[in-house]
Amino acid sequence: MKFFIDTAIVDAIRAAHRLGVVAGVTTNPSLMAKAGQDPKKVIQEIASFVDGPISAEVLAEDADGMVREGREWAKVAPQVTVKVPLTAEGLAATRVLADEGIKVNVTLIFNASQALLAARAGAAFVSPFIGRLDDIGANGSELVRTIATIFKEHHIATEIIAASIRRPLDITEAALAGAHIATVPYKVLLAALEHPLTKAGIERFAEDWRQVTQKTK
Repeated sequence: MKFFIDTAIVDAIRAAHRLGVVAGVTTNPSLMAKAGQDPKKVIQEIASFVDGPISAEVLAEDADGMVREGREWAKVAPQVTVKVPLTAEGLAATRVLADEGIKVNVTLIFNASQALLAARAGAAFVSPFIGRLDDIGANGSELVRTIATIFKEHHIATEIIAASIRRPLDITEAALAGAHIATVPYKVLLAALEHPLTKAGIERFAEDWRQVTQKTK
């Protein structure tokens, strides 16, 4: 499973990219608002150092508007993947954009039928929101598992992005369920690095080394 970073804060993306594990970036209008900068300039800056897919979301509600916005986003950088919501208009826009060679990430997916429809419309990626499902008492990772099984059974190349990741355990569960990608907020990525036994082990090694070097002076 690959890691995308889920933010539009360029400094956070740079810090995550430095770790050597980031294969792409996802953004949305809310994340762009938090960044507080011109969205196109943000995408261009991200594209200057991230080689993988960078999702940029359309805001139109009709297919023609989505296609127009998608075409404009695709001009910003070659890595751009156009993010489209799972609606009837979104599916129609996905087909047009995909036929033009523009990669599409269909987002806000909450059941397997939606994922299958998006894949058949030509989506390069589908994004089930596991955290939001867990919030309402459903099982987000089980949805990922179901989608992965369907895609494998029918030889569908569309990649599954586990989105709405809230905690390190979500990453593990997404990987076990068969997600191709987990898109992770920076703070969750950092939390996944931490374990008290790791910290204790580093401290113990440092103390043992200090003692042995003192004895040999």
